[in-house]
Amino acid sequence: MDDDAGVTRNEPRSPTPRRIRIHGTSGSGKTTLARQVAARTGLVRIELDEVFWGAGWQQKHPDVGRAILRARLAAAEDGPGWVVDGNWRSKVLDLLDDAATIVCLDLPRRTVMRRIVTRTVARGITRRPLWHGNRESLTSLVRRKPEDNIVLLSWRTWSGKRARWDALEASGAPVVRLRTPREVRAWLASLPTRHTPTD
Repeated sequence: MDDDAGVTRNEPRSPTPRRIRIHGTSGSGKTTLARQVAARTGLVRIELDEVFWGAGWQQKHPDVGRAILRARLAAAEDGPGWVVDGNWRSKVLDLLDDAATIVCLDLPRRTVMRRIVTRTVARGITRRPLWHGNRESLTSLVRRKPEDNIVLLSWRTWSGKRARWDALEASGAPVVRLRTPREVRAWLASLPTRHTPTD
């Protein structure tokens, strides 16, 4: 038994949940973890930022975004299942309420802030396109409104998200709360790998 990680290595792994939702403050690693889960398990990854943002950093109409999300969820349900990363609580409504596992990335604020600053600077320098041609700019770091400054938004929403996850856990929802990068790695390692055909 690995006491630090909390994962038993010698026992058979449980089947992969077919519906996984990943929550977290901006910069906590939602998208990275979802990519890793999809690569390991074969689940279809759905990124809510890509679903609800349009070109030019314009949010799609909620009905449009929800229609896209419904179609992708339905397609994934016909296949291996899905892993969805992102928050968008007011836009998603009840579409993801049937998630079998809700992963909450409850990492320390210092870890999240280090990651979000590093990520924002890297994206601003490289100008790498995100979804629909959108790019982050270094000038966002000096903007005062949280909705225009992802670093400030992450700082201000960190404590509120923790309170929301407390409520989720208290409600009996199937929450997996990961508080350190080590716990994240251990949880990922506990998922079975997808079957690889031999012929």
